[in-house]
Amino acid sequence: MLDPVVAQVIEARNFDNFTTSDVRSAFLVLKKDPKLEPSCVRRMIYAELLKLVRKGWLKKNISKIKGPTRFSKTSIFDANYLQIKSISNESIAVTKTDVHHQKLLEKLVCYKAELLQSIGESEAYKEIYLDMPELVDEIQPKYHMARDNNTKLLGKIKAIEDIIRQRTT
Repeated sequence: MLDPVVAQVIEARNFDNFTTSDVRSAFLVLKKDPKLEPSCVRRMIYAELLKLVRKGWLKKNISKIKGPTRFSKTSIFDANYLQIKSISNESIAVTKTDVHHQKLLEKLVCYKAELLQSIGESEAYKEIYLDMPELVDEIQPKYHMARDNNTKLLGKIKAIEDIIRQRTT
């Protein structure tokens, strides 16, 4: 069984050709647990990614020059299966008749996927700026918009998580 948060991270449509560290960063953002040890999380995520490599869902791309190993989705990668598994894992304690809870979980998964995409966008602007600082006037407004979007999405995620937590206590 794949960790639901790892599944949530890699199922994002635009999340491809990633490193273990990319998944770890997103995982830590979504978990919001300061007690998590990044090196332990990275090892756990690497093991999870290898499960998907063995299934044929991911391809492991080892760099010929010194660099991180990257993973890319294969043609048989099934994000819908991962979403269903992720949602069902989160809703084990809830009866199947709770339609509102299910809708909240679906919204939560959607917002978290959007957040990952937006984080990737922010990181891309930052990388471009570092490579081409002369584009700062062009990049900075877009970077700030992406960061603002991250904040809005985090707010939506927090609101839904609070509602779910309140309903299950």
